[in-house]
Amino acid sequence: MPKPDGRRAAPQLGEAFHATDVRTRKAGRRAPPAMSGQSRPTPLPMKTLSVRAQNVLKELAVELTGEQPPGGAWSPSRELLLAVTAERLAVARNCGPHTTREIIEWAQGCGVTIKPSLPRARSLSEMWAGLVASSSAGALTSDEIVGALQRSIRRKSMRIPVEFQIILVKILLSGFE
Repeated sequence: MPKPDGRRAAPQLGEAFHATDVRTRKAGRRAPPAMSGQSRPTPLPMKTLSVRAQNVLKELAVELTGEQPPGGAWSPSRELLLAVTAERLAVARNCGPHTTREIIEWAQGCGVTIKPSLPRARSLSEMWAGLVASSSAGALTSDEIVGALQRSIRRKSMRIPVEFQIILVKILLSGFE
């Protein structure tokens, strides 16, 4: 608070920290750590999941355990967390890398370990391009086709490339194994 002669009075304890925080935020810098010798604290388990993560787990609950989650805020059962795999999360609708990480970390906080999948999940367009290339090389198997169609269905994709549709027609007309 300015004094009548234009000088600032010494800030109170709470004001000093607040003023420092405001200046630091305005300048776009991080505030210095309180104790430089202290290591970074381990994160505590999240109290609640984001709405998106809850919705992903609600859809998986129906598929994996037959559980019918209620509308609104909900906490997944331990049985569901044990049934969820990183591969299921990778192909679940509305479950990108951020949501997958959030669910895995939240499950870890609940004492359930969901091991992350090692290979990076390909996008649907990359998957279709790979199948077209396999077909061109004559190495396309029925398991690959079924897997691709199942993944597309799980992701609720409405788009199947025309090139792949042509391949499917040829396969069905030829009596492919």
